[in-house]
Amino acid sequence: QVQLVESGGGLVQPGGSLRLSCTASGGIFKFYTMDWYRQAPGKQREWVAGIDTQDHTVYADSVKGRFTISRDNAKNTMYLEMNNLKPEDTAVYFCSCIRLYWGQGIQVTVSS
Repeated sequence: QVQLVESGGGLVQPGGSLRLSCTASGGIFKFYTMDWYRQAPGKQREWVAGIDTQDHTVYADSVKGRFTISRDNAKNTMYLEMNNLKPEDTAVYFCSCIRLYWGQGIQVTVSS
């Protein structure tokens, strides 16, 4: 059983930056593909970015060039660096391990 805990969310102005973290326990982190998802009010959960065990990364078109996903296997932690944030990035962000285990989610609000 893998447990995931997100941190680093909050309120930020448009154009600002935030870094989300997702710390895993209960498994061998370096063996897992990890993803970030988000869910805005009234919308379905959408995939944001993913990173595999070889550090290959992929992004949704809506965040490409603004968000960077990374991982530190020594710390069992995945990150999402979010720059040039827009109001439409407002959502609850979830981290996922092999799309089977999920964190509790963390709120990101982009507003002036």
